[in-house]
Amino acid sequence: MLFTIAGKHIEITESLRLYAQEKTGRLPRFYSSISQIDVIIEREARGSKKIGVEVIARAKRRRVFVVTEAGNDAQVCIDAAVHRLEQKLRKIKTKERERKHAAKQ
Repeated sequence: MLFTIAGKHIEITESLRLYAQEKTGRLPRFYSSISQIDVIIEREARGSKKIGVEVIARAKRRRVFVVTEAGNDAQVCIDAAVHRLEQKLRKIKTKERERKHAAKQ
């Protein structure tokens, strides 16, 4: 799995990079065909303390899942974004399984 992290108007520290990689590393458990994860962290405005986090998960067959979060702390935003993405992936996987194993009458 390919992992990239980028910062817009903010410097990404090594601890933040490792934290994001650790949290997003769990995502293939929920949707096994994920091949690439991109995390984009940006400061909202020039003097603002607001931070926005965008997590993009790319899977086979051109499936792209995007979640954004905003807040004052980057780690809290990463946690919230990963949690929302886990829920989204779990819901899609359930729908795919139900459609695949639907009872034929």
